[in-house]
Amino acid sequence: MRLRKIRHTPVAVTELGFGGAVIGNLYDVTPESDARAAIDAAWASGIRYFDTAPHYGLGLSERRLGAALRDRPREEYVVSSKVGRLLVPNGQPRGADTEGFAVRDDLRRQWDFSRDGVLRSIGDTLRRTGLDRLDVVYLHDPDDHWEQAAQEAVPALVDLRDQGVIGAVGVGMNQSAMPARFLRETDLDVVMLAGRYTLLDQSGLDDVLPAARDLGRSVVAVGVFNSGLLARDRPALGMKYDYRDAPAGLVRRASAIAEVCEQHGTTLPAAAIAFPYTHPAVVNVTLGMRDRAQVERNAELHRGPVPAALWEHLRAEGLIRSDVPVPAAG
Repeated sequence: MRLRKIRHTPVAVTELGFGGAVIGNLYDVTPESDARAAIDAAWASGIRYFDTAPHYGLGLSERRLGAALRDRPREEYVVSSKVGRLLVPNGQPRGADTEGFAVRDDLRRQWDFSRDGVLRSIGDTLRRTGLDRLDVVYLHDPDDHWEQAAQEAVPALVDLRDQGVIGAVGVGMNQSAMPARFLRETDLDVVMLAGRYTLLDQSGLDDVLPAARDLGRSVVAVGVFNSGLLARDRPALGMKYDYRDAPAGLVRRASAIAEVCEQHGTTLPAAAIAFPYTHPAVVNVTLGMRDRAQVERNAELHRGPVPAALWEHLRAEGLIRSDVPVPAAG
């Protein structure tokens, strides 16, 4: 699988990445055997970029990912994790996590973007994964913590990067305005942009993508299916968009995009995976994958050809923004 470099860093990631939220039991239990089979299938498909976080299943995702990768050549893959949520003992457990993961709540998340919190979080992640290092570390959802994240967390991570302890520093968020501010006001290398540069939402063109382009920084695109609405060949009512039931108007728009995709010999989910690469700052699309079948399907969709003429057609029909950059054919 083709590698793309996170600009100005030694880190190169495969075009397709493995997102570890679902193997942390996001929304439902993922059996251990399915999680391991998904990681093995990702490896077999050529994926060498794996993303996780303490938040994902209160450490479950990190433990599972580390166990599956531990015996593989360390120089052959890239792992990213995140800081900002420390895992601490929960003095009042209710039995089940309340933040979307099907796990026990013996631990709880504690927001902390201080220098000490960053160093402690990385140390905890290394212990959970059993890995010797992290290649990329992202600030995780610092929406309400700009000052501490910018003044303490970023300098701490930059120091680790400059010492060669980590390879790249980034921020991962579900919005685009604050990541653009991080790029313009701090020394970050990469943004993990969730859901804001997709076939149904190109708002990243208003701020973070121009900032990345102007500054020579990189973007990893996640949430490209917008919670599922773009994941099937034919969208339908009752499907999710950004974690909620999709409005009827968006379902109609997704269906119209699907029809244009068919005219160009491709499918809606294949186009959803390919679309972020229309912007030159995007180096990777990372997908959450629960089992072997999902990995194999997504790898096949990624390999399938999506003609450049599709984007021009969608622009002409007003189905994507007119300022979406259209790569030259071929």
